[in-house]
Amino acid sequence: MAHAPSPPAWPSSSAALRGRRGRPTSRAELWVCQLGTWEYRAAVELQERLRAQRQADQIPDVLLLLEHWPVYTRGRRTQASELPMGEDWYRGQGVDVVATDRGGRLTYHGPGQLVGYPIMRMTDVVAYLRKMEAAIVSALADDSVAAEVRPGLTGVWTGERKIASIGVHVARGVTTHGFAVNVSNDLQPFSWVLPCGLENVQMTSVSRETGRPSALPCFRRRMAWRFSEVHGRRQRLVSPARLGAG
Repeated sequence: MAHAPSPPAWPSSSAALRGRRGRPTSRAELWVCQLGTWEYRAAVELQERLRAQRQADQIPDVLLLLEHWPVYTRGRRTQASELPMGEDWYRGQGVDVVATDRGGRLTYHGPGQLVGYPIMRMTDVVAYLRKMEAAIVSALADDSVAAEVRPGLTGVWTGERKIASIGVHVARGVTTHGFAVNVSNDLQPFSWVLPCGLENVQMTSVSRETGRPSALPCFRRRMAWRFSEVHGRRQRLVSPARLGAG
């Protein structure tokens, strides 16, 4: 995959809050990039590259929005019992299995599920997770799905069903990985494993909760807006090519 040249250094001082003509703006930018459907390992490589650029202040904070081809991802706390059929069986069903450096347990990604990878500077992991959950709850409410968080658990639920999962990794103050919201994806692969390491958890989606087909592009716009809002950022859409992902 060809990579675009690295962008110029992004100001890390108060100059980053000024417009092109030097006038102050009220909010810092969050670059939002819609990537389409990506193979999981390629998306991890992109995140690592962008994280290095963010650590060097070559780019501002970024939110990548995408889908994945079917894959189970194993977080740092995943146990073998969460894949009861064995990895070869799942690959035989067309679902890849990949180990990651994010926190959390096993989860599934597939087409129709919105995945968000924020590449952001942060200092408080717990506050960062709570803001992510709040943004997801708000975006779901915009789509007529009443959702909530549960004490002691990371993620978002509607009633007794889980609709969104979260797992992050922080290196030198910059995040990778992020969230996954079930919008219109096939839920069957969740029933083959122990999702999030939770016994008897039932996964659901926006489509299942509303009883109507859900348009992922519409939910993606809501999610980007709510994520930017909860972080007090001004959303700026950028192309994949701008991030070397073209």
